[in-house]
Order: sequence, then structure tokens, then C-alpha cells
Amino acid sequence: MKQATFVKCALGATAIALLAGPAAAEMELSFYSGWQTAPHSRLKGDYPGGGDYNALIGWDGKSFEMPPYYGVRGTWWRDERIGFGMEFTHTKVYAPDDEAAGIGFKNFEFTDGHNILTVNALRRWPDQWQGLTPYVGGGLGIAVPHVDAETTAGDKTYGYQLTGPAVRLIAGASYDISDRVAVFGEYQFVFSSNEGDLDGGGTFETVVKTNALNVGLSLKF
Repeated sequence: MKQATFVKCALGATAIALLAGPAAAEMELSFYSGWQTAPHSRLKGDYPGGGDYNALIGWDGKSFEMPPYYGVRGTWWRDERIGFGMEFTHTKVYAPDDEAAGIGFKNFEFTDGHNILTVNALRRWPDQWQGLTPYVGGGLGIAVPHVDAETTAGDKTYGYQLTGPAVRLIAGASYDISDRVAVFGEYQFVFSSNEGDLDGGGTFETVVKTNALNVGLSLKF
């Protein structure tokens, strides 16, 4: 119920962003990759067949291993300073092998994407520092990870799940290399609360917080 309500809120916010106010002055499509990490967080739940687990996990990001970390952002700039849009990020987290084994798993990963989709609002300050345009932003959305987990008893979970809400914070700067193309660098923090199911009747619960340093390219229309 909570997840369904959050999805409705996200879709409603998207509609408001697209319909409120005058037509967009500029559309910007941004692509990025970079270095993404995730600090420790607690992973807990119930095993398929009974019993529970609870441990602090030191997640690995492995940004540059396949599949790589990346993101795509679409922004409708209403004027020179204020923009709204949507963003998708393919983050990753792996439980280290010894820590997964310590709680009865052969592996526990969100590695074909701990996928984050948010509705964003952004504020920029055009051409402030020798052609650089700083910007900040934030977004609300959902986490849709690809859960890859196998217990030592052989119960395997492999597939996408809608696991809960997500919050995104952004701070960066862009530089125009032409009227239509810009490069940018930024910091992103993403918080997501995740509750899901393990095949065979188990559950999992964890908070994933990622920190990322991104570099990318924006196309303007």
C-alpha cells in the first residue's frame, strides 16, 4: 500500500512539473557516469522457510565493473534559473562475500541495477564563474532494484522489485562548449528505503545510501 501510494505521488508530481506554468524555454537531456560508493547499512529479514538474519553490511559499489554505473536526466528549464524533470540512475551495491556468508547467503546483490527513478526540481545560476553555471537540485521517487540473492540452503531470488521510496540531492556545475552541448561535473547523494521478498517466503529490509561523483554531457533542444 505504501509503495502504491508513493508511485501515485511521483506520477502526480511529474504531471504538475510538465503542465504547470508556461511552456518550457529549454529542454536538456543529460548523460553521466562516475564513481559511486555506498556506506555501511543494516540488512535484515527472514529466511525462506523460517528464521531471521540481521547484520551490518559494508556495501561495495564497483562502479566501473559490468554493468557500469550510469544515469540519464531530462530537465525542462522554465526559464534561465528554474527547471523540472525526471532522472533515472543505475546504481549498484554488492554485499562482500564474507559478510554475505556470515548471514547465510552465497551472495546478496543489487547489481543489475539498484535503479532509482525520481521527479526533480533544479535551480541554476547561469554563467557565474568564468563560463561555469552552478546548479543544485533534489528529487523524490522510487527504488526498483534487481535483487540477486541466494541462501546457502539454495533458495535463489533473481528479478526486479519495487522496494520503496527514494530521495536524491544534486550539486554541480556545467560549462557550455556550444549553444547545444555542455559538459558537467556534480555530486549526488541518494537515499532509498528498501523492503522486498525472497523467493520461498523470505523477506529483506535495508537502507541504501549512495554517494557519487559524476561527469557527463548535456544536449540542449
